[in-house]
Amino acid sequence: MIAGLWWWVATPITLVRAPIDPNAKVQCVSYAPFRDLQTPLVPTTQISADQIAQDLVQLAGITDCVRTYSIENGLDQVPAQAAKVGLKVIQGIWLSNSRLKNLVQISTAVSLAKQYPGVITALVVGNEVLLRGEMTAADLAANIRSVKAQVKVPVTYADVWEFWLRNREVYEAVDFVTIHILPYWEDMPVRAKFAAGHVDDIRKRMAVAFPAKEILIGETGWPSAGRMREGALPSRTNQARVVSEILDLAKREGFRVNLIEAYDQPWKRQLEGTVGGYWGLFDAVKRAVKYPPGEPISNYPLWKWQMGCGMALSTLVFLAGWLTLRRRPWQPRLTSWIAVGTSATTSGMLLGIAADKMIYESYGIGGWLHWGALLAAGCLSPILCAYAAMSGRPLPTFLELLGPRDGRTRSVLTVLLGLVLIVTTLIAAETALGFAFDPRYKDFPFAALTMAVVPFAGLMLVNRPMAGVRPIAESAFAGVLVVSALFMGFNEGAQNWQAMWTGAVYLGLALTLWRARAESGGDQAAGQKHDRRPHHVQRRDHQGHDAEHRIPEQHGSERPRLAQHGLQAGVACQRLGREFDREIAQVKRITDGDEADHQQKLHLIGRQPERSFFHRGNMLGNGAGDKTRLAATASKTGEKPGVTPCLDERLLRALPSEH
Repeated sequence: MIAGLWWWVATPITLVRAPIDPNAKVQCVSYAPFRDLQTPLVPTTQISADQIAQDLVQLAGITDCVRTYSIENGLDQVPAQAAKVGLKVIQGIWLSNSRLKNLVQISTAVSLAKQYPGVITALVVGNEVLLRGEMTAADLAANIRSVKAQVKVPVTYADVWEFWLRNREVYEAVDFVTIHILPYWEDMPVRAKFAAGHVDDIRKRMAVAFPAKEILIGETGWPSAGRMREGALPSRTNQARVVSEILDLAKREGFRVNLIEAYDQPWKRQLEGTVGGYWGLFDAVKRAVKYPPGEPISNYPLWKWQMGCGMALSTLVFLAGWLTLRRRPWQPRLTSWIAVGTSATTSGMLLGIAADKMIYESYGIGGWLHWGALLAAGCLSPILCAYAAMSGRPLPTFLELLGPRDGRTRSVLTVLLGLVLIVTTLIAAETALGFAFDPRYKDFPFAALTMAVVPFAGLMLVNRPMAGVRPIAESAFAGVLVVSALFMGFNEGAQNWQAMWTGAVYLGLALTLWRARAESGGDQAAGQKHDRRPHHVQRRDHQGHDAEHRIPEQHGSERPRLAQHGLQAGVACQRLGREFDREIAQVKRITDGDEADHQQKLHLIGRQPERSFFHRGNMLGNGAGDKTRLAATASKTGEKPGVTPCLDERLLRALPSEH
């Protein structure tokens, strides 16, 4: 199944036109020079001329023109460097609600247009300033007329196509109309396979609305990574397909188009989430073309490595279950193996996808810690749940790790499993609330979250605790997840399979948390503990494997309390493993007890040393374990009342003095 999944998701696509073809250059691309941690959001950021020159030399191989958006942060150096490599520049002027900054932008751009008349082919006065609501249409038109009066090159304004229709007075002020058509960001998102047709339809509609002037598509394209919006899925293959089809359409229809953008811009992820940083034709890390001519285009170029890692994780999960089983004297039920197999297969199939998403979606130290923790939980969950399923342990509650000291578990593996559950629950709740209150730019953690939740759900179904009350913390988280999942399904729509998948995982985790059981506060205060193990494990421990080893039922009002004291004392002696074999040998030498019940229980100890401490505690509590009887038994062998100082003397001290 793992191999089949990767064969399906990694299948490359074939395009009529290569997105990047040196023999058919792109007409124009949007250019921003920021790399790594560089960002225009920090006013002091200044890009060097050498860095800009390196980029423009590379871009000259795929296009004849670049579009800029501002003259700040060193972008005023672009025309000079573009002249050296033969590139044309559509120079941008960034307008905002600051009049002083606007005057500086306009003055510098006008000066550049006069200085480089053969390089700058047009000035774009303002970019989506009406969309952002930072300027009125009347003020914008006045700024455009002011610039036109100072330069000889054409002047335009750029905005989303709807805002041109809403503000027709701007049309009268420009030399040509520059519209942005981004199918992914439409109010009704368009699927990738319909994106090129949508662009052409909008272009024709705008040509009818503004017939006297040329229409330039100033921005269009598709993201290669990020969240889905309804049916619009960002991916490498979808980006390559959309770009290829739009360029082919522009060539056939004869219209001008500028692609957004040349390089991926990580800084945009602070404003627009993951999807905002992956619109480039070149990646931001290696500065290499994403789709080299002649090479197959796949969403997972490293799919063989991802498939191999998934198979290794799946094998490790099965190995954990098998090794746990070797240490147990019973055979697990078939449902336990089904749970382990489901967890192993699920984690193996999704590991590569989850790792790929972590790499693309992690931004900054916080992002890497956030998504790295979820992926780590997804890898550890199936391994630890395989151990718990085969050993008969239920899923631990939060109280067993964070509650009163007396009620905490001392098992290292159980503590680790509980920590993984807590990390998964916290991240799930945080992301779920994000989808409820601020969903536009949030990524769906469907892959890593599924890896973590499926093993938890399987363990809860197989080894559900049989006693206790429903914990408040788990119930509260379950409620948050259910409400958020229902809202997300309504808000995102059924076409968004990422949202539907993530919502289903939220509901699965909510059900798992809702079924948890913990000791009540009264029981903890009284020092009593419920046996939370699954019923089939309790029955197996009390009855043994074979009928010949079953302990006869002993009656008496004191038996439960005495058995509890004996069991606690026996468990306390487990730390002295080095003396275990010697103690068993001494116990076996006691062969002439007064009652047959003694012989049967001692025989059980000899046959099942793994449970010797438990049954010896029971022996003391079943009426045959008081101080007088133990002393009488030991006197016949010539030994002291306790078989060893470790075991029997502690058991005797654990009994109430009246017995």
